[in-house]
Formats: sequence, structure tokens, C-alpha cells
Amino acid sequence: MKFSRAMPTVFCLALMGAAFSPNAKADTWDKKTEITFSGPVEIPAVHQPGFGVLPAGTYMFKVAASEGNRHIVQIFNKEGTTIYATILAIPNLRMTPTNNTVITFRERPAGQPQALRAWFYPGKLWGEEFVYPKAQAVEMAKSTNTTVLEMPATVTVEAPKPEERRIIAELQRAPVTAVEPSGREVEMAQAVTPPPAAETLVAQAKPAPELPKSASPLPLIGLIGLLALGGGLTLRAVRVRAL
Repeated sequence: MKFSRAMPTVFCLALMGAAFSPNAKADTWDKKTEITFSGPVEIPAVHQPGFGVLPAGTYMFKVAASEGNRHIVQIFNKEGTTIYATILAIPNLRMTPTNNTVITFRERPAGQPQALRAWFYPGKLWGEEFVYPKAQAVEMAKSTNTTVLEMPATVTVEAPKPEERRIIAELQRAPVTAVEPSGREVEMAQAVTPPPAAETLVAQAKPAPELPKSASPLPLIGLIGLLALGGGLTLRAVRVRAL
């Protein structure tokens, strides 16, 4: 009986602590985005057999893993129930962020599908520059007259289940270089500009305004402390009456 009489006060305090928690915010680390292509698009490895070129349609892009200077991007159907590809990407800095999703392509000769180059998430200063298998990268660099990120020919190109952990692990450890239109291999740093620390990126994208002293979390912490103290006194009063 004593426990049931005290429960409403404890539950109220718990709710208030959750409501005022400064860490209660949405998490967008996976950058899940719906993207619609009006025509066929060529993509890098690793993809399901027959999906090296995505037909026109709507797809879901997500970051499956993010470690250091490389990310793993996965492409699903619109509903997110079927995975078509798992792709290695390298963060690449751009000068000005936009409020919209941006997909860039490598222009191909007439009659060939455009090739996926990079994906920029809204509001971010850096995007995902996609890495192609060596033979594909060499051909693409020559036909588009651009430098293309490449990885060894030994990396899996097609896989029945591109979401398997072994495939993700293979992409995470694959060495990455770049190939110029002449066919000469160069360091990856000559093709992409890695972003600085996340804190610097946030500051560049949107400087945080200085909060007035009245907006400091300290008064809120003090208020919660007073509420907790009041709750403790209430529990003590209830216990005394029960005795």
C-alpha cells in the first residue's frame, strides 16, 4: 500500500526528467533518403546480379556503416524491403550545402546510362563519392575525362545477397586509389577532399547563436532538483502518515 501511494509522484518525476533531457533528439546518422531516377543509372559494386544498371524508378538510399574515411551505402527498393546494392563511398567535401538531396552523375557517351558519382544529403557539407571496381573505373575515367575512385578488381562485383556482413567487411578493408583519364593511378587524396571534424562542419553550415544566460540549462537543472526534493518530502510525509 505504501508503495502504491508513492508511485504517482515517482512516475511524474521520471516523466519530467525524460521530457527535459537535452539528448532527446532525432538521429539521422543513416541519411535514409528516397531518390527517383528518370532514366537508367549505372552503379558500382556490390550489387545483385542484373542490377549493375538500375532501371528508372524510386529507390531508398541509406548509410549502413560509417568508419573513418569510408562509408558503406546501401540501395533498396522504395519500400526498403529489397536490397539492390552495397557500395563503398568516400566522404568528399563541397563548398556550399543545399537544403535538398543532390545526386551527381558522370556523363557517359550517347546510348549509355549515366553513372552514379556522388550523393549529398540535405544541409551537409560533405557527400558520398562512390568507388568503382578497377576495370569499370578505368573505362569510366577515359570516357568521361574525369578522375574516378577505384578499388581492386578482386572485390566482388555481383552477389545474390549484397547485404551480407562478409561483403561489407570486404569493402571496409579494400584499398582505394584513383585513376586519371590517361589511366595513371594516383592517390585517393587527389580525387576527393575529406571533410574536417564534424564540429567544424556544423559550425560552417550554420553558426550556433549564443544563448542568453536565461537560456542556460542550469536553471532547469535547479528546477528539477527542487522537484526531486519536493518529491522526497512528499514520500516522507506519506510514510509518516502511514505509520
